[in-house]
Amino acid sequence: MSTISYLTRVEFGEGQVSRLQEFLDLLGVKRPLLCTDRGLVATGMVQRIAALLKAPPAIFDGTPANPTEEAVLAAHAQYVAEGCDGIIGLGGGSALDLAKGVRLLTGHDGPLAQYTLVAGGLARIHGRICPLIAIPTTAGTGSEVGRAAVIITAEGRKLGIISPHMLPSIALCDPELTYGLPPGLTAATGMDAISHCLETFMAPAFNPPADAIALDGLARGWRSIEKAVRDGSDKSARNDMMVCALEGALAFQKGLGAVHALTHPLGAIRQLNLHHGTLNAVLMPAVLRFNRPAIGAKWDQLQSFFGEAPDVAVAKLNQRLGMPAGLAAMGVTEEMLRPVAEDALKDHCHATNPRTPTADDYLVIMRESC
Repeated sequence: MSTISYLTRVEFGEGQVSRLQEFLDLLGVKRPLLCTDRGLVATGMVQRIAALLKAPPAIFDGTPANPTEEAVLAAHAQYVAEGCDGIIGLGGGSALDLAKGVRLLTGHDGPLAQYTLVAGGLARIHGRICPLIAIPTTAGTGSEVGRAAVIITAEGRKLGIISPHMLPSIALCDPELTYGLPPGLTAATGMDAISHCLETFMAPAFNPPADAIALDGLARGWRSIEKAVRDGSDKSARNDMMVCALEGALAFQKGLGAVHALTHPLGAIRQLNLHHGTLNAVLMPAVLRFNRPAIGAKWDQLQSFFGEAPDVAVAKLNQRLGMPAGLAAMGVTEEMLRPVAEDALKDHCHATNPRTPTADDYLVIMRESC
């Protein structure tokens, strides 16, 4: 077991979820709302976590695959109706981001669009909100230590709400909760974590600690993702993947880039409901190639790590993991590309890519990824 104080408090280790009641008491939470999804309810995990508490929590299980403002409002209405005073987020990045959105509304009036970074929302967010304990059940987004919630707003745009106040009060990271994760989801969420490490390492801001964290996360994820996919009970691999996800998110305080600028609007296409980590994996080779002229020695450092060109290495890993052959195989059509490219220019991750893409550049990246 380890207690890590970096950005927020992280409790990491097998079996640490058993201390949940202890942490709720520490935060003064007597009636939590547990935000999760129906898939986790079906596995029995939600019931298992609820049984750790002194009294049954209120449970909201309506988290969609890509969290929406509509779902956030429904969960907040339940929070108020049931007299809750704190939140537990349990699940993958969608459930954790939804929990962050509900938490925001415990101290702020809607709508959510006014709090998005692209709308100047950073200055509107304060810390007078309820406590939140984030419990990841996948090793992917790192939302448990992220200062952002990415939500599809009422207007239909997938946008980041970002503030230091959005960081969970405690991140409770127990690799044991990922042991039953199916191979496909292990691969997709693992590639999400690896993409965070790669993008934040390439981001141009001067932040050597973040670069070092990103490289450690990349090393752990690269050596363990295939092991975790092959054998979901491999404790060492599962531990590495949860650390990779954690470190990817700790590092992306530095900023992400073109991969995420594209995956956010692609993820907002409601008729497709595409998985974020899978999109990251498919887009990463083309974005690596696009960024090569701007990252200089970092390209050489990555090539030394991979033993071959970074874009080639990632493409080969995608193939070994069974990722989709491209965006077209995921249902993305040519007609969808131009609106996505235009929206990518407005995404907060666009500004922190090492080479500034135009809308036409984004079109090329997506077409190369089809």
